[in-house]
Amino acid sequence: MTDEHHDRPHRAAVDIGPRLAPLPEDGWDPCTRELLAPIPRDTDGTLAHVFTTLVRHPGLFRHFLPFGSHLLRDGRLPDRSRELLILRTACNTRAGYEWGRHVPLARDAGLTDEEIRRVGAGPDAEGWPPADARLLRAADELHRDATLSSATWSALATDHDEAQLIEITMLVGQYHMVAFFLNSAGTPLERDYATEILPAPAGADAAEGAHRDA
Repeated sequence: MTDEHHDRPHRAAVDIGPRLAPLPEDGWDPCTRELLAPIPRDTDGTLAHVFTTLVRHPGLFRHFLPFGSHLLRDGRLPDRSRELLILRTACNTRAGYEWGRHVPLARDAGLTDEEIRRVGAGPDAEGWPPADARLLRAADELHRDATLSSATWSALATDHDEAQLIEITMLVGQYHMVAFFLNSAGTPLERDYATEILPAPAGADAAEGAHRDA
């Protein structure tokens, strides 16, 4: 890896507004209704915008949903580990929608509000148990280098089996892919989740990131 790649800065996602608007329910055709039917609705009776936007590509949606649902609901990682990896990936990709939707899931998985805020500071922040710091470092390495270092792989292997090691890499990759889509499409965060604000990136780019997020 070149130094330029290794030190890639965290860029804030630009607020572009929705380039692809979520499909309103009164505009769903029978195929769309079939594809969206299995998805749980939010408390206000609507579906998350990520689904009502992605369903504009029905063929892709039909194959995406089982894979994403398996990682989210039926994976081998503990819920806390999964949400730590997703929240750190949301920080790294500046995916405010991803962050906003997963903060409640992280709370349900046992993360405290202080720990959720600390995710933005990364694996070297004071207070992380070693197991949590290893997961956050894995998310950072995969984001930055597209691989896990030998040291991080070996450390993770002390408390994860082979299937879980595979899942760590696939989970982070999945949520990078989703972040690319959300950020590029300008998918708006639902009003009930809009209070969950993506933390500014730690380090030298923090001021720049906070300015761009404003």
